[in-house]
Amino acid sequence: MTNVTGGKAIFEKSVIEKILGIPFTEDNYVRLLKSGEETFHAIFDSVADAKEIICIEFYIFKDDDTGRKLAELLKEKAKKGIKVYVLYDHFGSIATSGDFWSDMRRAGINIRASHPFKWLSPRNYIHRNHKKLLIIDGRKAFTGGFNIADEYGGYFGKRKKHTWRDTGIYLEGPVAATMFEMFRKSWSAWKGKPIIWDGRTQLGEASLACRQAGLRPVNPVRKLGSAITPPSHLKDIFTLLDNNKHLSGYFSNGVKQGISVIPIFSSSAKGRRKMRKLFFYSINNAKEKIFLTTAYFTPSRRIIIALEDAVKRGVDVRLLLPGKTDIMPVYYAGRYFYKKLLNAGIEIYDYQEKILHAKTAVFDSCWSIVGSANLDFQSLRRNDESNVGIFDNDFSRYMTGAFMEDIQHSIKVDALIWSKRSFYEKILESFFSVFRKRL
Repeated sequence: MTNVTGGKAIFEKSVIEKILGIPFTEDNYVRLLKSGEETFHAIFDSVADAKEIICIEFYIFKDDDTGRKLAELLKEKAKKGIKVYVLYDHFGSIATSGDFWSDMRRAGINIRASHPFKWLSPRNYIHRNHKKLLIIDGRKAFTGGFNIADEYGGYFGKRKKHTWRDTGIYLEGPVAATMFEMFRKSWSAWKGKPIIWDGRTQLGEASLACRQAGLRPVNPVRKLGSAITPPSHLKDIFTLLDNNKHLSGYFSNGVKQGISVIPIFSSSAKGRRKMRKLFFYSINNAKEKIFLTTAYFTPSRRIIIALEDAVKRGVDVRLLLPGKTDIMPVYYAGRYFYKKLLNAGIEIYDYQEKILHAKTAVFDSCWSIVGSANLDFQSLRRNDESNVGIFDNDFSRYMTGAFMEDIQHSIKVDALIWSKRSFYEKILESFFSVFRKRL
């Protein structure tokens, strides 16, 4: 299938599928989560509604207020007989106490650490499981840039805390089952006991019945801005179809159904090559716009050349990057490349309101990517990452709107003013750029 946007840009589903080696799944419900508060309220609501199995895979799972609140909820679910699996990255969650994990294990939660440190192969510790993934009952899934920690917007206590600007995505439908299988494979890779589960939820059975009846399944929303409540019985779906025909393909506030989605996961060198190949395919085929948001930006020479070539083709290329940071060396290493990018005609915006931690991409008006991968050496060459690609015009336009909204809270980097920055800043940029592949 080929999608033509504006009569100019052409992206082909078949090419994307060939690059990744897996097919798109159709008829998915998606909701863009533009804030940490929105993301974590949806996560907690969905976990509370879990009926059979919960799978969690995160780079960072802290034992702070957010982590403890989620852990208590997971322990409650485990005690009720629901299968709960937690896979965390050893380095990313190194500050989390052993007692925290022990309490969860005693409650019946299955826990494994990925990429543990080994004295016999210490150099392998540079690899990270940077995924952010939560799957519920094989039919609901979350991914994005966030981790399980207060700074990502998950705090529900009385004290006001400073949160970061991040982006997540909620998915419901066939793609969640695909992502569950990917989690099961990752769990097995880190020596977790086999996950024995092939249950079919009421929604899965109802959706199958809808397809057999020749109808598109509809995933109704309890209310916009809340978690999704699937119907309990098949007749609820038919009633919804009869009374709310306008919901077919409904799109508002980042919510839409009937969407083509493809997971873009990397858990090996081969997977990372596929991810990079898809990224360059996306840049090289854009004809109108490339809007990239990333928290950690240390581009390779190949990325810079690809973006420069896009500008030469008349593509509007814009980068939304952090104006504040939690990792200063990466911040300065990325700014070393500003001059070259600005001279090529690429627009750069430094986000000012909060620490920017989102990782998104919009290519023209049909192809979008949301997930965990940054535009840095670590993500593209070493990390295990979780992203999803969405092939839909309306969703891409909504992503563009979210990008433009973030620009309103940013400062556009002016080439002339940038050239007059302090000598001290230039020294830091040059110094840290030398180590960009180590950061």
